[in-house]
Amino acid sequence: MLPRCVCVFSRRRHSVSAFSCLSMGKKALLILAEGAEEMEAIITADVLRRAGVDVTIAGLAGASPVKCSRDVVVVPDKSLDEATTQSPYDVIVLPGGLKGAESLAASPAVGKLLKEQEKCGRLVAAICAAPIALKSHGIGLGKLVTSHPSKKEDICKGDYKYSEDRVVVDGQLITSRGPGTAFEFALAIVEKLENKQAAEKLVPPMLVKV
Repeated sequence: MLPRCVCVFSRRRHSVSAFSCLSMGKKALLILAEGAEEMEAIITADVLRRAGVDVTIAGLAGASPVKCSRDVVVVPDKSLDEATTQSPYDVIVLPGGLKGAESLAASPAVGKLLKEQEKCGRLVAAICAAPIALKSHGIGLGKLVTSHPSKKEDICKGDYKYSEDRVVVDGQLITSRGPGTAFEFALAIVEKLENKQAAEKLVPPMLVKV
């Protein structure tokens, strides 16, 4: 069974292992800023790659190694500037971590990308503190969202409906709560990009309890 979530409806290629789904030909852009929550970033990228999604981890400030919130250092595939030349992406993923989320919220480049993504009806996904970047750039206004509990008050000041479910899917917007919901978040993205069966196939080999 996939995790319960509330749904509202109206460049490096990794070889696909025996545990992975067949490639879906989908592309994901995960934007990594200094202070990002490393579990949310890496778990999401890993799960998407297991699903055959071509994931680009792009450094907001460039292609240099990024120190995350718990001092784990991650080397991006490329800079965000370079990654944007290879758009469009089927999904743009924003990991949390307060410092990283604040940088995403303050970035005009991120705002431009998100607005274009939304305008074209493509998927946007944000977890933990990252929904503050959605609010800052005016993305998903009026939709049902969630976030880390510490950001609830900030989000509720915007034009959003708030849920405390672990994962919330409202149209082409996916939000989630924190490191402990990262697998559920990533699986929700896979389900949205492909289907429920593609997501379910990933669960047993990862030994994830959902």
